[in-house]
Amino acid sequence: MRDRKILFVTGAGSGIGREVARHFAAKGWFAGLTDVDETGLAETAAIIGAENCWTHRLDVADRAAWGQAIAAFSERTDGRMHLLFNNAGIGKGGAFPDMDPADIDRLVAINFTGVMNGTQAAFDLLRASPGACILNTSSASGIYGSAGLSVYSATKFAVRGLTEAWDIEFAPLGIRVRSLMPGFIDTNILSAVGEGTSQTGRERLQSAGIEVSPVAIVGQAAWDAVHGDAVHTPVNKMARQLMFAARWFPGRLRRRMGLVQGLDSAVDG
Repeated sequence: MRDRKILFVTGAGSGIGREVARHFAAKGWFAGLTDVDETGLAETAAIIGAENCWTHRLDVADRAAWGQAIAAFSERTDGRMHLLFNNAGIGKGGAFPDMDPADIDRLVAINFTGVMNGTQAAFDLLRASPGACILNTSSASGIYGSAGLSVYSATKFAVRGLTEAWDIEFAPLGIRVRSLMPGFIDTNILSAVGEGTSQTGRERLQSAGIEVSPVAIVGQAAWDAVHGDAVHTPVNKMARQLMFAARWFPGRLRRRMGLVQGLDSAVDG
């Protein structure tokens, strides 16, 4: 174990978390895999190989559970963690006045508070590991506010803000902080059938001409983010275009964002 670098992944049971863990493991890293989905965790572990990973059920909104998970992981890795991948998240859309308050609270607890919980819990391990990095999953919805996805979008803006602030704050301790900002990625979130339609989120987006990228592109994007100098890494063409337009043509972008409005159920988790 001493000759291997180590990452800890939340939301590793499927999608982006699984692909990033697989990509890093293929390059020789040892992966700590966590999720509330224990079946998904077992599937990810089977893909990576038992000798390359450790699994643990973890609800990122539970601070006490974080402490237990990190303590157990630390024993396995001799107190080291070179990368914390704060990836776990859920999607829920809809007109804001009609949203269930319980859904709002859960979005904030998992997508935002979960990132803070993880960073505090893992901080001592990161500080003890030379060259350590924190990678947070934000979103293209953290580039410009998304109508019909306002709370989800707000949580991703919050993750973006944490990333920027922490990268400055933790630099004297030798810890870099980065974010991934994907557009729509073909994960389980897009497989759900929306209310009032027979189409999945993926089908609705594609029928509207909106890009849905394969999850396979995320592993290399995460690798580049962790080993590069950019604080934020847009993952696909859609995210790169949004980042450019938000900087140079915000008025035009605001008018065009209406295209996505009405597709809010496409990101229901």
